[in-house]
Amino acid sequence: MEPRTPWQALARPRLLLGPWPWRAVAYLATGALAGAAAGLALLVLGVFSLVLVGLPPLLLSGPVLGALERFRLRLVDRDPAPDPHRVPAAPGLAAWLRLRAGEPATWREFAYALLLATVLWPFDLVVLAVGAGLPLALMCVPVQFAADGHEVKVVKAYLVTSWPGALATAVLLVALAYPLTAAAGARAALARALLAPRDAPAGGIGEVIASRARLVDAFEAERRRIERDLHDGAQQRLVALTMTLGLARLDAPPGPLADRLAKAHAEAGRVLTELRELIHGIHPQVLTDYGLGPALADAADRSAVPVDTDAELPRLPRAVESAGYFAACEALANVGRHSGAGRARITARHAHGVLRLDVEDDGRGGADPARGSGLTGLADRVAVLDGTLVITSPPGGPTLLRVEIPCSAPIGPARDAGSASSSPRTASSSGRG
Repeated sequence: MEPRTPWQALARPRLLLGPWPWRAVAYLATGALAGAAAGLALLVLGVFSLVLVGLPPLLLSGPVLGALERFRLRLVDRDPAPDPHRVPAAPGLAAWLRLRAGEPATWREFAYALLLATVLWPFDLVVLAVGAGLPLALMCVPVQFAADGHEVKVVKAYLVTSWPGALATAVLLVALAYPLTAAAGARAALARALLAPRDAPAGGIGEVIASRARLVDAFEAERRRIERDLHDGAQQRLVALTMTLGLARLDAPPGPLADRLAKAHAEAGRVLTELRELIHGIHPQVLTDYGLGPALADAADRSAVPVDTDAELPRLPRAVESAGYFAACEALANVGRHSGAGRARITARHAHGVLRLDVEDDGRGGADPARGSGLTGLADRVAVLDGTLVITSPPGGPTLLRVEIPCSAPIGPARDAGSASSSPRTASSSGRG
């Protein structure tokens, strides 16, 4: 198999017959040129940025140089160098700048740019001078000795006075090819470690992740639209129908007609109840209006098992609130159906940029998501938001479901379950207990 890096090429006996010494020369030479140009550009850009607009333009120059360096890596590293940056979820320059400024890869690229502009390009130049310039001088020694016939001084340090000495310079020429290739390999390894770690996701995978996040946002928007349409359309018509049937039942004389109207009125009431439950399952209005804390208290009120809630939460991004809410609802449904628990507890906090939601019960334990508990789909949904869903359920209990989702700073004032008395369905924070 052909070597893919200078380190692999150094272990081969045919190094001098292959392209790797020449690749090393090309990589170091372009590195010296790129570093000198980067130093000048950073100096000009730094003065411009600090005087006029601040640090961000200087910082964001890193991705430009990082892309160039990942391209140069192809000279001495045949393994792909993926772009470590994510694709912005929204179009436009502002979204791109916000995302790049918050990514660790941008800071690594900026650090590499500073290293290249101050330390690495002089290193490349010195290694190139010793590893390539000295061999060129040695190659000329036999020719100069043949022309002069007496003595030749090599790089003003080594005096050659005989043909054996002149031919011995060829040995040094061969020997210098190895440290030159090794130096290029070390430089490439440093560049890859900072700019394209081998475990970093490729740009295509980043696009897939971003597209999944956009699909989740679109799905949530569609759920909210369906909920509004059912709430404002079909539900209101059913309410009107139920009231009309009730009035007709009161006006009808006793007899078969009154009995049929009573049956129709009762059936319309059941359909209305089922529709309200369906609307609540699609996307509860309390989640949209008041946030995750009151919505968790509302879910606790609806649970078949008494649930205590302790949710001190600000308003969070809609996708995060929705994922946390439905994870808690699925967990409570599993508690009621499978756990045999006498009581459950929901705890939710937002701290250090992470939403942590715990659902714990005192049931029999032994929960297994692989048995069709519905949590596998929720785990996938949480994973789209870069979150995790973990279940701890030893035999005999207790069972703990923990959801952690990284999310941005609060987008509104904090509202906890206890302060949600403005919503009639969330006034109690202790569920059915």
